[in-house]
Amino acid sequence: MKSLILFLLISSAHLFSQKIITPANVSLDHTMIKDETSEAIWYAENAGSKVEIGSIITRIKKLNPTDLLIKTSVSMKQMPNAAWTDSTIVKANNFLPDYHSSYNSMRDMVMKSGKNKVTGYYLDKKSRKKDIIDIPAADYFDSSSYPVLIRFLPLKEKYTAEISIVDYNPKSVKNGMMKAYILGVEKTDYKGQKVWAVKTTDDISDKTTTTTYFIDIDTRKVLKQEIDMAGRKMSLELIKQPS
Repeated sequence: MKSLILFLLISSAHLFSQKIITPANVSLDHTMIKDETSEAIWYAENAGSKVEIGSIITRIKKLNPTDLLIKTSVSMKQMPNAAWTDSTIVKANNFLPDYHSSYNSMRDMVMKSGKNKVTGYYLDKKSRKKDIIDIPAADYFDSSSYPVLIRFLPLKEKYTAEISIVDYNPKSVKNGMMKAYILGVEKTDYKGQKVWAVKTTDDISDKTTTTTYFIDIDTRKVLKQEIDMAGRKMSLELIKQPS
């Protein structure tokens, strides 16, 4: 009897265990990965109404047959002259990270991805403190690229997944390798278009923030994002279709 119970426990563990998506095993629809530029308005909810707080322009560009650039430029409505730009270079075939930089008025960060570690620096512009980044990591995605990666996965209803990522923030208790999670996928409508509603979270926020992406089923363009930060709600709504 003990042997049978042990067998059933092991079998159920295998049944419910989930394979972690990494660059080594990821399956992507490469026909959907194209050069594009899109713009979305960033809103915050306040007392039931939406308040515009900024806009985000996202560019995806194939630099050459192997490398893909993902670049975001954020403009805050109350600080129109404060530039905020993130650039990430990954391999086009599997999103294996190569380089990530992030520059804004508060800090500069540069990360270079290697096979077994991530190196770089984080400069706090207010304190002028510079942290050297040197953390072990293997078979991972850069945390800045996984929201784009999600668009090209083999999405279907009730699809779930864990994604291996690396993130760095000196103010966080957790740095280095961690996970992002696709909590569920539903087919629904958004402004007359059939979309996948993909609900996600990650270890960066200690699973306290969820983001739902509304992804056009035919084109895999992100039409809207809904963000819930422990009750504080924000959204990104596409105003310029990718071109």
